[in-house]
Amino acid sequence: MKIPGLYHLMRGIIGLGVGFYFRRIERFHPERVPATGPVLFTCNHPNSLTDSFVVGAAVPRKVNFVATVQLFQFKPLKWLLTNCGVIPINRLKDDPRSMRSVADTFEACYQVLERGEAIGIFPEGITHDDPQLKTVKTGAARMALELEHRHGGKLGLKIVPVGLNLSAKNKYRSEVLVNFGPPILAADFLAGYPERKKECINALNAEIERSIQQLILHIPELENVRVVEAVKRLYLGRLRVANRVISEPITAAAEELTLTQAIAGAVAEVSRTQPERAASFTRKLHLYESWLARLKLSDESLAALQAKRGLAGPVFLWAGLAILGAPIALYGGIHRIMPFLVVKWAVNRFADVKRHKAQTSTAAIVAGLVSFGFFYGLYTWIFHCFFGWHAALWYGLSLPVAGMISHYYLRELRRLTGGLRDAFVLIRAPSAARRLLALRAKLITEIETVRTETRAQTGV
Repeated sequence: MKIPGLYHLMRGIIGLGVGFYFRRIERFHPERVPATGPVLFTCNHPNSLTDSFVVGAAVPRKVNFVATVQLFQFKPLKWLLTNCGVIPINRLKDDPRSMRSVADTFEACYQVLERGEAIGIFPEGITHDDPQLKTVKTGAARMALELEHRHGGKLGLKIVPVGLNLSAKNKYRSEVLVNFGPPILAADFLAGYPERKKECINALNAEIERSIQQLILHIPELENVRVVEAVKRLYLGRLRVANRVISEPITAAAEELTLTQAIAGAVAEVSRTQPERAASFTRKLHLYESWLARLKLSDESLAALQAKRGLAGPVFLWAGLAILGAPIALYGGIHRIMPFLVVKWAVNRFADVKRHKAQTSTAAIVAGLVSFGFFYGLYTWIFHCFFGWHAALWYGLSLPVAGMISHYYLRELRRLTGGLRDAFVLIRAPSAARRLLALRAKLITEIETVRTETRAQTGV
């Protein structure tokens, strides 16, 4: 029997950890999430267990997740997951001898949906680092159609596709865009189900896969990934100023996703129809990036030089802010040292960072909740022993705020020193700077030409 309130308690705790790890979790089209009734959320899986944390935080209603049976091997964790509504599923790679337990998983899901609740599932079946949707397995489609068929098409089960888009999933204080797609009514795919089960399941599964692809940056040709990222870096700012891709007012993260999808589409089209032109652009891009790497420069600094802006910005203003903010940053930094080292150790110990970046955030979030909670609590208790609870309360409240200020202080300080170093390099090597600027201008001109041609053909 599930313990009332435990899910909401754990959601609050996990939400706190997710809120500290990510700078922003932005929801796009949240109105597409039904407030009541049975819902099956089908989501891409770029970031391991963190994906469940993010979806749970982004959806206002309770979501019961399906998770690998391997998570249930540790008894205390099994108890916690079970009482929070997590449903175990045995995958082929978990234990091929126990695949019959999948039927039990489906029955458990049916009971949840028949109560009018929601279930979250990741139909790719694996988490990965590639910027593409892996093959969507038919489990979600089979589950939805079988249950809807049992109720004669009257249950009203809706499938809501979800696209998770992360700016830098293995980096602290990055951003997430949770993109909700239009709900798919399972009953719409029931026609002829008893006689044509496989056909109906495949049709619904194809619709789920297509819907998720439209909600993320899906780049099937992995060789195009670097080109898309480079074009985005070089041209996204210009595209934002005068774009014809977006007609509705949307948030910055959703705008960036939409424009990047347009860039990916243009890159794919040029690669398909004009391979020689695409190869020529790639060679120029490789040369440009090689020169940047050789000089240890950033494209941002070069763009500032091209725009005739100060590379380091208002140095005196930044220096003044650095001096004023130093005491608070030092205060927060000292208190962050021990919990930070524990988090770093945990990530290196439990996450295979080199092979799977997706595990980084999960290890960091869980370790961060434990280590920062423990050490900040310990510091507050020690402070209370000397100065009393009233002073300890304000001291304890100051720690997370000062810690966050310390993080941003160090980040901006590194950015400032990096900009000054880039400026020094470009001043010392004017010929290299001119060559890089010329090459960058050629790349942007080529991108602009393709965009003009695309607009002439499509009107966008």
